[in-house]
Amino acid sequence: MLNVTALAKSFVTADGTVKAVDDVTLSVAEAQCCALLGPSGCGKTTALRCVAGLEQAERGRIEIGGRAVSDAASGLFVPVHDRSIGMVFQSYAIWPHLDVHDNVAYPLEVARPRLARVEIEKRVMDVLALVGIDAMARRPATRLSGGQQQRVALARAIVRRPQLLLLDEPLSNLDARLRETMRRELAALIRQIGITALFVTHDQAEALALADQVAVMDQGRIVQMGPPAEIYDRPKTLFVAKFLGAANVLSGLIEGRDAEGRAQVAIGGPHRLLLVTDRPPGIAVDVVLRPENLTIAAQPPAEAFNVIPGRIAALTFQGSHVEYEVDIGGAATVRVLARAQADLGRGMAVWVGVDSRQVAVFEAS
Repeated sequence: MLNVTALAKSFVTADGTVKAVDDVTLSVAEAQCCALLGPSGCGKTTALRCVAGLEQAERGRIEIGGRAVSDAASGLFVPVHDRSIGMVFQSYAIWPHLDVHDNVAYPLEVARPRLARVEIEKRVMDVLALVGIDAMARRPATRLSGGQQQRVALARAIVRRPQLLLLDEPLSNLDARLRETMRRELAALIRQIGITALFVTHDQAEALALADQVAVMDQGRIVQMGPPAEIYDRPKTLFVAKFLGAANVLSGLIEGRDAEGRAQVAIGGPHRLLLVTDRPPGIAVDVVLRPENLTIAAQPPAEAFNVIPGRIAALTFQGSHVEYEVDIGGAATVRVLARAQADLGRGMAVWVGVDSRQVAVFEAS
């Protein structure tokens, strides 16, 4: 449904020319949801605005539903209103002088050819029912909560039945509790109506929960794209590993290999890990350990390898789990997320277990 090829967009600033989007290529299949994920300034919003037609790229090609809407090489640029898109802005852009019904009806009333009034009324009420606010049809926009405004903006974006739905940080203005609720509802709605969606977010949990595909961006480029589980479990770079979820990053040195071909990695002092990596001996590496993939115990296990001794420096209760901060010496600490254990407390000696199948190893930069 969406094909973006070699997209590039730059801006001139006081400090010179900045490449906001640098050779971005991605495809989103019909009825799939793709997240552009990355930190502030990585180019994700600029890429979205180019797809929407709010920015004109200086290089590259964009197709929506098989139709080219932007092609820098030929000078083709289809304006926003002629692209089959719906868009939800970060601020929602709800018109305060209109009620819920008229906010949603507006795109149909200005569309050409214009629909009959009875058809407009049916579409508006159908989409309001779909997002769960049909009972608020005549409520003034000024009397809406943040979650209700988000539903109005979403209804307005899909009332014209676009081929592509674009969302720019759609949940960032909601409080944490409402954001989690709306995240589930938005995911269910996108799948229910079967629309193709591209959304921008800096929230890793939001991207992992909503998207079928995640494109991680850094400095204007897509550094990795794939299903959420693949991106999270098998990051290709240290940046991706650190950006998606909590990560312990330990500096290490590959010293050799055991009889089974596993690399022996020194991570400081007497600590050694046996890990699966194709990097040769003598290479300095960064070892990434997810807190939830580690185990913690008050007694040393029977098998001594892939176990790091330490002492609990701090612990934080997080409801169903506790985050333990373990001092492993050499000014290094490891965070472990595990269920609370009555025999573990601050200052106690513990052993942290590492599963070699759930470790990412990168050559040190």
